[in-house]
Amino acid sequence: MSWNIPAHLKYTKSDEWINPEDGTVGITDYAQSQLSDVVYVEFIVGEGDTVNKGDIIATIESVKAAADVYAPVSGKVVAVNEALADSPELVNSDPYGQAWLVRIEMSDPSELDELMDADAYRQYCEERAEE
Repeated sequence: MSWNIPAHLKYTKSDEWINPEDGTVGITDYAQSQLSDVVYVEFIVGEGDTVNKGDIIATIESVKAAADVYAPVSGKVVAVNEALADSPELVNSDPYGQAWLVRIEMSDPSELDELMDADAYRQYCEERAEE
């Protein structure tokens, strides 16, 4: 299997990505491929909310499953991608672009050091794909 795993992002074991430069968060190509056709995105947090690393920030529902999305870092939610309410299918077609979920102003950027880089995440996905 070959997933799109951009090198400039950081990744979690629960399949979220974060752009270290601007705090944008979404779910990975691997995650959207496991979910299949996404039909609904529900945000648990709103602009101005403070989140801790590991908090649920959204729920994504597909035709076959629902998945919680977790904050990869702690901080303040400075933007929520409201466009996904009308176009949840963007999660499948553009998981690293138009389907970003939230933007977090990090309170502790050192939390990024605990996340996987692209190579480590690719290996993690491959291990799970073999199971």
